[in-house]
Amino acid sequence: MSGHRSMMSDKLKAEIAKELGVYDTVQQHGWGDVSARNCGNIVRKAIERAEKSVGSS
Repeated sequence: MSGHRSMMSDKLKAEIAKELGVYDTVQQHGWGDVSARNCGNIVRKAIERAEKSVGSS
């Protein structure tokens, strides 16, 4: 993914990965070994959080 800038902070991605139980995979093998389904779930959770923070402002 060189050349691509992440919209999500590494801290947020790690936090959500821990919630979903895939952080061990990330630590052992990197983000490339996280399934597409789990990556989608991480994005979905991040969007939910963003919507909540905008809604509560």
